[in-house]
Amino acid sequence: MSDGASGDRTRTPAQAFQPRLAAVGLAALVLADIGVLFLFSRHLVTKLVLKPMEQLAAAADAVVDGNLEARAGNAGTLEFDFLAERLNEMTDYLLGAQNEVIRSEKLASVGRLAAGIAHEVGNPVTAINTYVELMRMRGVNSEVLGDIERETERIDRIIKGLLAYARPKREEAAFVDLAAILENVMELLGAQGTLRKVDLHLRLSDGLPPVLGQSHTLEHVFVNLILNAVDAAPGGTITVGVAQHTYLADSSRVLREGDRESLVVQRRAPGARPKRPEIPAGTPGLVAWVSDSGPGVPPEDRERIFDPFFTTKEPGKGTGLGLAIVQRTVYEMGGLVWVDDAREGGASFKVFLPEAL
Repeated sequence: MSDGASGDRTRTPAQAFQPRLAAVGLAALVLADIGVLFLFSRHLVTKLVLKPMEQLAAAADAVVDGNLEARAGNAGTLEFDFLAERLNEMTDYLLGAQNEVIRSEKLASVGRLAAGIAHEVGNPVTAINTYVELMRMRGVNSEVLGDIERETERIDRIIKGLLAYARPKREEAAFVDLAAILENVMELLGAQGTLRKVDLHLRLSDGLPPVLGQSHTLEHVFVNLILNAVDAAPGGTITVGVAQHTYLADSSRVLREGDRESLVVQRRAPGARPKRPEIPAGTPGLVAWVSDSGPGVPPEDRERIFDPFFTTKEPGKGTGLGLAIVQRTVYEMGGLVWVDDAREGGASFKVFLPEAL
């Protein structure tokens, strides 16, 4: 009996090795799981944390080095995308601030230049006009005298343009009728014979709400835009109009009366100068347009067309200040101005002003 009982408790070497083998296998499986978890965690940390941080740091370093065009890309996570968006907004703000400083320096230079030109050139121009009158009294060829007068008037316009851009006059804002302003401008230019050689179409909607602005300043805005259209399309077609529309942000084009949907406006690039008003989507207002059948404005020039001293006109036919004054004037009244393709085949300059509440 004792031998049988003793035999039952005896294990073979293979049986004794099985628990140890199982323990080793379990330990290996745990280590493998830990290794896989480590590698996977490292991959996730690298992909979701380290690489986005490197991208943000690289973008920040580029900005520190003076490259304000650098932007942080999408990181793939909400948190880092949020940080990238804030970094890009900060960079846009810095770019805008830098542009404002540059623009202020240019304005200061233009102001000094304009004051000097007005003093040094104004008196000779007055003297020339006096001599022209004397020559006319003595029977000198009137055609030659007319050419002289036109050139002196052009000098006078350049001087006034410089002064107006460097030291714009302030006018109290009030409720204004944009359609009436356009009618006054058309009547003024028509009386001067400016519109005699173009095919003019005037489209004014009835019952338009008022906008908040300066009537005299707005007249200058549209005189400038219409004169540019006349220069761009001599003997061509010009359409001037105003209609009620709703502003929709982040879109690609603008709809005029007769088009479908509502007004949509192309946003300018961040940092564009001067500072562009932020208008909430859905804001009601008026859009006025001056369109022509001329050559138009190439897409690559549509941002620069409003910069001071940039002009697409031939040398001697433009100072590059008119549209810069227009943009700053409209922006200061809380509106927007931009250029688009025209139905007439050329350029269409459009001004949006929010409805007065």
